[in-house]
Amino acid sequence: MDATPSVILPADAESGVPRRPPQALEIGGRLFEWGSRTYVMGIINVTPDSFSGDGLMSGGGDPVGAAVAQAQLMAAQGADLLDIGGQSTRPGHAQLSVEAELARVVPVVAAVRKALPDMPLSIDTTTARVAEAALDAGAQLINDVWGTAAEPELLALAAERQVPLVLMHNRAEARYVNLLAEVIADLARAIDAALSANIAWERLIVDPGIGFGKTPEHNLALLNDLAALHVLGRPILLGTSRKSTIGKVLDLPADQRIEGTLATTALGIQAGVDIVRVHDVQPNVRTARMSDAVVRPGWGHP
Repeated sequence: MDATPSVILPADAESGVPRRPPQALEIGGRLFEWGSRTYVMGIINVTPDSFSGDGLMSGGGDPVGAAVAQAQLMAAQGADLLDIGGQSTRPGHAQLSVEAELARVVPVVAAVRKALPDMPLSIDTTTARVAEAALDAGAQLINDVWGTAAEPELLALAAERQVPLVLMHNRAEARYVNLLAEVIADLARAIDAALSANIAWERLIVDPGIGFGKTPEHNLALLNDLAALHVLGRPILLGTSRKSTIGKVLDLPADQRIEGTLATTALGIQAGVDIVRVHDVQPNVRTARMSDAVVRPGWGHP
């Protein structure tokens, strides 16, 4: 007797087998066709204390004007979308009040939207109030560094506004028994929570959270196994730019980590990531285009 009888799915049931590549997603009027090429997200830090040394509030002057100039340069260099944030995530950073974060990012989002009306904009925040104000000012995507423990209010907002949401892996302590399996499981639970909040499946993007809740050894191991994240069936965003693991490997300060960043960009593309989030747009765009020409058949060839 057959011990494993076949099962017929209900008429309205999904197969449970993730589609690869995931279906295309519109962000801010621009169609992102996952699997066709790698997209580059430029980072705009409206902070005085960014770990990467590029915080727009660190040298005085007009941070809004500086942000617009940086956004225009990144657009000219080939950025596909821009990520604006006001809360530093460097070790030991001071936690901002919601009011202070709003004061930093909302004027910048509004000014960049006015200067670049066709550029998709992301708000990098963990707070629903900040995300809502940024969406009102012109952002079209929410990027949450605590996506595996997202505020219910933030999930509800993403569902109500029907905007894409980046769920980034993070933990309060870098404790793992099986790193890769636990990262995938944590992200799968975050996806389930988002789906339960009525966020559409196709609007979810995952990020393995390099540098968040992980030791340098964890980060390197995860980078080596990035392709395994495709089991989640969602587009993958990779953020390694100028991070401390690169500094540890190369013994270099943040402003000298571009070659290390480019290596992780190329290796990430080999593993099939869909978006790279970077400080240095032009060299990463060039690296992405060359890598795509190699690993994505038919793309980039004359």
